[in-house]
Amino acid sequence: MTDQPQPAAHPGAQEPAPRAPKRGLDRTGPFALGDKVQLADSKNRLHTITLKPGGEFHSHRGVLHHDQLIGAEDGTVVENTHGIRYQALRPLYADYMLAMPRGAAIIYPKDSAQILMWGDIFPGARVLEAGVGSGGLTTALLRAVGPEGSVHSIERREDFAEVARENVETFFGGPHPAWELSIGDFQDVAPTLAPDEPAVDRVVLDMLAPWECVDSAAEVLVSGGVFLCYVATVTQLSRTAEALRDHGEFTEPYAWESFVRPWHLEGLAVRPEHRMNAHTGFLLTARRTAHGQQALTRVTRPAPGSRLEEELNHPDNEGFGGSGGEWGPQDIGERGVAPRKLKRALRDIRQGRDR
Repeated sequence: MTDQPQPAAHPGAQEPAPRAPKRGLDRTGPFALGDKVQLADSKNRLHTITLKPGGEFHSHRGVLHHDQLIGAEDGTVVENTHGIRYQALRPLYADYMLAMPRGAAIIYPKDSAQILMWGDIFPGARVLEAGVGSGGLTTALLRAVGPEGSVHSIERREDFAEVARENVETFFGGPHPAWELSIGDFQDVAPTLAPDEPAVDRVVLDMLAPWECVDSAAEVLVSGGVFLCYVATVTQLSRTAEALRDHGEFTEPYAWESFVRPWHLEGLAVRPEHRMNAHTGFLLTARRTAHGQQALTRVTRPAPGSRLEEELNHPDNEGFGGSGGEWGPQDIGERGVAPRKLKRALRDIRQGRDR
C-alpha cells in the first residue's frame, strides 16, 4: 500500500503535543518524560500529572509548566505563574493503590503489607493468586517476587480482569514479564498448573468462598507452602478455617485483623486523628504439610456447645463451623459492580496515563 499525501496543516493551527512515553512508577531518579508526578501544595492538596513535552498543569491559581520538572530531582519545590509553590514527588505504591481507578474493591495497603509479610512472599517465589479485583494486590506481589519469581492470577470476571491488567501495566509501564492472568474458576485453572507435581510456593485468595478452593490449593502447593486468604466477614472466616481442618493436610489456621490509627502532629497538639482505617477484612494463613502427611491435631479445650451437631446445623448459624449451604454475594452484603463503573474505570486509567 502506498502512503497517501497528508493534507497541509491549516496556517496557524496548533499541532497536538507529542504523546509521552509510558514509564512505570516503580523507579527512582530525576523526573523524565512520561513520569507521573504528585504535586502537593501548602495545604497538602494533591494533584497527579504525567510529564509531557510542552505540557502544562492548570488550576484556578495559575499554570505550572512541565518543563520546570523534567530533569529535576524527586522532591523538588517549584512555583507556578502566580507564585504558588508545589512539592513534587513521584507517587509511592500506596498512593497509587488508593488513587487508582477501580471496579472491584481493593485490598488496602495495611492488609497488602501483612499479606507480603505473613504470606512470606520472597524474591523468586511462585505465587498463585485468585480474585484479582482491580490489580492492587497483584502489583504488590509482583514487586515482592522480583524478576526471578512469578505470579499467576485467576479471575472469574473478564471485565474485572481487564481493569486489573490496565492498572498493573500502568504501574510498571507495560506488561510485566513475571505475570500471567487467566480467566476462569480457581478449581478449574489451578489443577492445570500442576498436572504432575506441586508447582507453587504460595496461594493467595481474595474471593467470596475460599473454602471451596482448599482441595485445589492443596494439590498445587509445595510441601510447607503457605495458604493465605482475605475475607470480609466472620462467617467466611469460620467456614474457611473448618475446611482447612477437615482437609487434614494443613496446619492449624491462624487468623487476625488489623487497625491503623494515624496521629495528628502539630506542636503540643499531638493526638489521634478523628478518622482511622478500622475493619477492612480478616487474614487467615495455614501451612501445607508434606503431601500425604496428616497434620497434627491441636489439643484444645473447646467452649461448651461450640461443637454440638444441632447447633452447627441450626439455620441461625449458617456459615459457621463449616456448614454446607451455597453462598452468593448477597449473603455477605456484597454489592454488585455496575458495568458503567467498570467502563469509567478503564477510561480513567487510559486517560490518566497522559494527564
